[in-house]
Amino acid sequence: MKRSYDAIVVGGGLGGLTAGAKLVREGMSVLLIEQHSQPGGCATTFQRGDYTLEVGLHEMDGPGDRDMKRRIFNELGVTDAVEFLKVPEFYRFLHGETDITLPHEADLAAGVLKEHFPGEESGIDAYFNQLLNQKRRKPGEESAPDISVGEFLDSITGNDELKLLLLGNLGYFHDDPYSLSLAYYTIAQGSYYTNGASFIKGGSQQFSDHLAGYIATNGGEVLLNHMATGFITGDSGVEGVTCRKRGRNNESELSFTAGTIVLNISPESVAGWLPGGYSAAIGAEAGKHEPGASLLTVYYGFKGKLSDIGNRHYSTFIFDDSVRNQSDIAPNNRAPFERRSFTFVDYGQVDSGLAPEGKSVGAICCIDYLVEWKNLSKEEYRSKKREVADIFTARMESILPGFGDMTDYCDVGTPLTVERYIMTPGAAVYGFAQLPGRQPFDTGVLPGNIHLASAWGRTGGGFSGAIYGGYLCAMNIIRAAR
Repeated sequence: MKRSYDAIVVGGGLGGLTAGAKLVREGMSVLLIEQHSQPGGCATTFQRGDYTLEVGLHEMDGPGDRDMKRRIFNELGVTDAVEFLKVPEFYRFLHGETDITLPHEADLAAGVLKEHFPGEESGIDAYFNQLLNQKRRKPGEESAPDISVGEFLDSITGNDELKLLLLGNLGYFHDDPYSLSLAYYTIAQGSYYTNGASFIKGGSQQFSDHLAGYIATNGGEVLLNHMATGFITGDSGVEGVTCRKRGRNNESELSFTAGTIVLNISPESVAGWLPGGYSAAIGAEAGKHEPGASLLTVYYGFKGKLSDIGNRHYSTFIFDDSVRNQSDIAPNNRAPFERRSFTFVDYGQVDSGLAPEGKSVGAICCIDYLVEWKNLSKEEYRSKKREVADIFTARMESILPGFGDMTDYCDVGTPLTVERYIMTPGAAVYGFAQLPGRQPFDTGVLPGNIHLASAWGRTGGGFSGAIYGGYLCAMNIIRAAR
């Protein structure tokens, strides 16, 4: 392994992988350093017996004809190497007596909503007009102030049940409709209704492995199981990165130099690697932003297909009866797990490639927070995980009788698990919270040759946000070098 590169990418999540792949495609020598034993960050899988468990991907918006990801995937060889499976519907929403399934097609979804909510046609039309007809400013025209999704929904309808249904997949973006940017939501949610959604056959690890392989076979190198420990600084500023193999604190650090550094990690993570002036500026800028929520996931391996016991849906969003309106959503995300709203994904509804013939996998997911799992002893932690698994299994049994008997494997990933594997502040999975009117993190507080390609950057979190962020970061580097 050589010691000098054109660019070093710190962090092998989707943002770093996409940036690294684009840079090597343009002829740059790249070293990507990732602390985990496999690339991908949240876009990974793990094996338990017969079952391949998907860490983060429920569904990816697109790739559709009007989707920038299609161009990116074509450029980086993803289209020919990875199989995208169309997800059969957007989601099923369960709440009290409400049981409604929304298709991905906007016109069909609007028809379903109008059928179930007569008299709410104008509000439903206003919702889809917002998502599908994003207003573009004319030169010199000021944009309307950004508001929250909650405020927007309150302005178009007074029907609380309709608002909750439209917020079924809120957990894809944030934990509170009254503090989620409508501008951000419009782009993210609008893509699902414009481009549909897909699952990656074999799991998201297939995607991450392809990008890592693309880097390695096109003049770059990928160094796994290594933790970046600091910057190399000199008269010209930041000149490289030091790292050490994980678990080998007694070994000397490795040093690599590069003219360009790409961060696929939180900018706060490097504050201590820089001189005091930079460190203080990064801390001050980070203090203007709020980390998003974390997630808890219960992973399941099933002896058979859940369709055999009556499940017909890929994604089911279950809102607890205690949630009566938008204001109840945020408090419910901190409620006891017996009452917390959650999502169930049945990967057996598509040819997922995650289990042997006749078996299947699934996952329950809910918003959660690191503080709820901190300071527990090992036994308390294990006990709480078992308790949570039992609670959610029982809740699914009440919805889908036979669920418990079908379960062959079950384990829980907590915010502590998230923190261990992707090492983000607060175990946030979507980077900074997308608050109304929030400005992106000001990268001007970083040295000029350090670039941000992560959920903490301009494009935000999620699979698409990270991919866009990595690609646009690489494009900015390439343009500056010309």
